[in-house]
Amino acid sequence: MTRTARFTLDPAFTVGDVDPRLFGSFVEHLGRCVYDGIYEPGHPAADEAGLRTDVLELIRELGVTAIRYPGGNFVSGYRWEDGVGPAGDRPRRLDLAWRSTESNRFGLSEYIAFCKKIGPQAEPMMAVNLGTRGVQEAIELQEYANHPAGTELSERRIAHGDKDPFGIKLWCLGNEMDGPWQTGHKTAEEYGRVAAETARAMRQIDPSVELVACGSSSRSMPTFAEWEATVLAETYDLVDYVSLHAYYEEHGGDRDSFLASAVDMESFIEDVVATCDHVGARLKSTKKINLSFDEWNVWYMARSRQEAQANPLDWPEAPRLLEDNYSVTDAVVFGTLLIALLRHADRVAVACLAQLVNVIAPIMTEPGGPAWRQTTFFPFAQAARYAKGQVLDVRVDSPRYGTARHGETDLLHATAVRDPGTGAVTVFAVNRGQHGVLPLEVALHGFELTEIAGHQVLADADPDARNTLAEPARVAPHPAEGTTLDAGVLRAALEPMSWNVIRLG
Repeated sequence: MTRTARFTLDPAFTVGDVDPRLFGSFVEHLGRCVYDGIYEPGHPAADEAGLRTDVLELIRELGVTAIRYPGGNFVSGYRWEDGVGPAGDRPRRLDLAWRSTESNRFGLSEYIAFCKKIGPQAEPMMAVNLGTRGVQEAIELQEYANHPAGTELSERRIAHGDKDPFGIKLWCLGNEMDGPWQTGHKTAEEYGRVAAETARAMRQIDPSVELVACGSSSRSMPTFAEWEATVLAETYDLVDYVSLHAYYEEHGGDRDSFLASAVDMESFIEDVVATCDHVGARLKSTKKINLSFDEWNVWYMARSRQEAQANPLDWPEAPRLLEDNYSVTDAVVFGTLLIALLRHADRVAVACLAQLVNVIAPIMTEPGGPAWRQTTFFPFAQAARYAKGQVLDVRVDSPRYGTARHGETDLLHATAVRDPGTGAVTVFAVNRGQHGVLPLEVALHGFELTEIAGHQVLADADPDARNTLAEPARVAPHPAEGTTLDAGVLRAALEPMSWNVIRLG
């Protein structure tokens, strides 16, 4: 007999409020994310600015908020001045990060216009180059972007056709500066100093800016935790967030471990929180540094390396790079990563799905052709739509299973969010088991909930099913059957390897 997974919900026990920025994304000048992705003049669906309206429509449906730009590794060699002014006058440059040629046809003004066309929820999150550049270039970019008028740089923006300042509030101080692959790679001491100097100068222009210091580019870095501690010792009083990046993939057919990837993600978050709080305690500060998980996704990095070695690039423009095609299994793992972020909403205030279009993305396009949703599109869109309000404290009592990478872990991974305005509760739950239905019981204490408003499931008899150009709608969520709410107890049967969204009203 299959053991039931259980937990209890009570509105008195919460984790924290969901920051809308938790549903951010990432647009980098990498592969076809920008060119042939969001920007394709001449496409039948392109608007007057060259933006694909079919892609804009899907991005709005996806529900993204903060959009990080222009990198990523790309930013560490980027000259922001190359991407402003008349597009025909902009220089072509070599991009060392992705061994490509950058045309700069899409730049700062186009990015801001892109965010505005998505809607007011799409907030710019701009990264500055602290690899090959430094303090001066960062504050010049800030002045160009944000100063109303009356200076050489603000008047240059106006002359370029943007009378109103861009109002960028959220800034990344470089990208993955601990990585030897990064152009301008630095030690923690070197980066901490330049990040502090840049932050101090940017705050002299505008004390209200929000700044993200680079944390370790992954938990596996040999300098992990020591890097954060050293950087924060220099920047603690000057920044608001420290960044985290993590990608997950299936290794050697070990699907059980892959399905438990969020165990690593949650541990990563908790380790960085501990490091931040240790530095704060050492400085005797009452300030709390929050987390910006500004790169996360399922990414088959090993496959990407093999493709790069098999196809050496000769500085092409917008090549097809990192175009992973996601399966149902990938989408279920993706859902557990979303759950991990929500379960730490008290400290994870910003998160960016990397990336938005074509490059390890929920949205795919073909030049001159259609755009479609990958399997990972659905969990993100559902979470962005329904995870608004307070994250409730969920402590599961679940059957467990063994994994080679993460040890014994729960078959059930879950969280729940309550909308304080309506009182509605949404449960997000994943059955990590590859075989067999997982019965679920949720005891509801202190709620006035009387009905199941919906139970949507992403699962498939073929866990490797995926959406493709030939079959763009092969995979989609479907309604579950038999879910009940009776006498304050929610009961459901979670399909094997499934992402579940259960709405209670």
